[in-house]
Amino acid sequence: MKKTNPIDCFSCKHFYVTWDANNPRGCKAFGFKTRRLPSDVVLETSGDDCLKYSPKKTKVKKPKKDGWIA
Repeated sequence: MKKTNPIDCFSCKHFYVTWDANNPRGCKAFGFKTRRLPSDVVLETSGDDCLKYSPKKTKVKKPKKDGWIA
């Protein structure tokens, strides 16, 4: 039975998009570029989920001030 990958690289702070058309995705933590998601490559080669996953810091949106400006 094939193991599914629960890690979403798009929400990881180590994930980046490259200019290389053959390898458009990369992982700064492991230092490689690939055509597939880096977490899929890590799962396939090691057999374990990515241990360097860390979520991106999200910006807190300030509420818009409602009101009338003269």
